Amino acid sequence: MRKLQRIAILLFVMLVSVGCDQATKSVAQNTLAGTEPIIFLNGMVRLQYAENPGAFLSLGAGLSSEARYWIFVVLAALILGGLILYMFRVSLKMHIMSLVGLALFAGGGLGNLIDRITNDGRVIDFMNVGIGPLRTGIFNVADMALMAGIGLLAVFELRKGTGDQGLGTEDRRC
Repeated sequence: MRKLQRIAILLFVMLVSVGCDQATKSVAQNTLAGTEPIIFLNGMVRLQYAENPGAFLSLGAGLSSEARYWIFVVLAALILGGLILYMFRVSLKMHIMSLVGLALFAGGGLGNLIDRITNDGRVIDFMNVGIGPLRTGIFNVADMALMAGIGLLAVFELRKGTGDQGLGTEDRRC
């Protein structure tokens, strides 16, 4: 696959991730803010508006606003910028599954970074799943893209490690 095609795939995956994330957050903000949670599937899925000033499970929410800005905006932007540059520079050397995993991760990171920049350092979350008292934290589409990217990278690396890539006849270099 040529470099231009790989870059197009990277951009497509990142733009779709960011677009879906921002669209769903807009809907959540306009329809869920200030309302009671909406419950589906006998409580397994809850749609509930929340603004998270911290990271995963509100880690860092207790830090000063200046510390949160430097960690969650400046540092995150630098890391994402480096990751995106890395993806474009090595796109021909990586397996397409690794590239898609990294693009999902970057797209999710960008979606949450946009929130932090436009929402006074907070990320809009609105989904919660679980059974009874066993529940996830409240999350969003960007978080799902981040986790899907990590999962894809992990599965690919595990398969690569066993020698069973099962991914067709594409270039298997990493």
